[in-house]
Amino acid sequence: MGNTAVVVGGGIGGLAAAIGLRRIGWEVTVVERASMLEDAGAGISLAANGLRALDELGVGEAVRDASRGQYSGGTRTPEGGWLARMDGAVLEKAVGTPIMGIPRSTLHRLLREFLPAEALLIGSAAGSVRQIGPGTVRVGCGDTTLDTDLVVAADGIGSKVRSLLFPAHPGPVYSGSTVLRAITEHAVELRTDFELTWGQGAEFGHIAFCDGRAEWHAVLNLPAGTRFADPLAELRRRFRNWHDPIPALFDATRPAAVLHHDVNEIRTPLPSFTVGRIALLGDAAHAMTPNLGQGACQALEDAVTLAAALASEPTVEAALARYDAERRPRSQEVARAARQAGRMGQQLSHPLAVALRNTAMRLTPSRAATRMILRHHAWVPPQLN
Repeated sequence: MGNTAVVVGGGIGGLAAAIGLRRIGWEVTVVERASMLEDAGAGISLAANGLRALDELGVGEAVRDASRGQYSGGTRTPEGGWLARMDGAVLEKAVGTPIMGIPRSTLHRLLREFLPAEALLIGSAAGSVRQIGPGTVRVGCGDTTLDTDLVVAADGIGSKVRSLLFPAHPGPVYSGSTVLRAITEHAVELRTDFELTWGQGAEFGHIAFCDGRAEWHAVLNLPAGTRFADPLAELRRRFRNWHDPIPALFDATRPAAVLHHDVNEIRTPLPSFTVGRIALLGDAAHAMTPNLGQGACQALEDAVTLAAALASEPTVEAALARYDAERRPRSQEVARAARQAGRMGQQLSHPLAVALRNTAMRLTPSRAATRMILRHHAWVPPQLN
């Protein structure tokens, strides 16, 4: 009998981990408590590092076919002036691909299609996870008990497995920002593939998809737990004087499609991503703010790195030690950089600080801006075969 693994969590990171483990010959079961992703109405940008990870998993071509390259756009002021332009062709020349935009639900569906149906336990929660021997971890799922060689905890920012492994860790904390977002009901005429607009303590952005629809998001500095009776009406009020195409994006959106979530992060770094034969992956290990668009990409890096270590190291323990050594420093550094980007971007609210930031952005040479992007995008995955 070959090696077995249970992946707790069927989001992007968990499904990617399951695909990677199956590619190296492991038998995998994915335990996912929800029958539908909570953020199915959102979109995602995939940078070169995430796309390379998908390539190594064998999923890259399918994802690219369903994505739209972000060749045009940049960062603007509420009045519509440009702070920085994005040139996707330059980025493509440097790292082989532009950033790609895709609905999260589409990416999730494509990842599921690379796994056999019998590998997915949908609507089943992992109530308990504990190591019962040197080489065995027991996962309790309702009336079902799974004994396995390895558990990959990809159960998100509110990870129950993480809290079991590190009960003294403070867990996720509120970043100070809340995000409202939706995908338009129909195609919208857009002049750019991707935009961010920074105001005082507020951000608005959009990602264009290959079918002409777009995802938009609005980020606001508000107390945690703030909610609105009519979110779309509130956004129309707050962004009423901001530039086009923001009104058109609101007009193309059903009020019921608007999602609202507080932006939380793991601010206190974990001392390890592994305990015994249990490995933390994705947001369970290093949930970060979305300011660099790297959350899913880092989870995909985790998945490939874990599978490669298990394929090449002599023992599971050695593989997990390598996974921790390779992934923890990088992902925690990216999380710090994302937090800093938010503080210098959307979260700035003082008019003088905003004006200084805007001036600095206008004066920054495009080559310097590209180098900053490449610092996170220029990751090369280990080979699985």
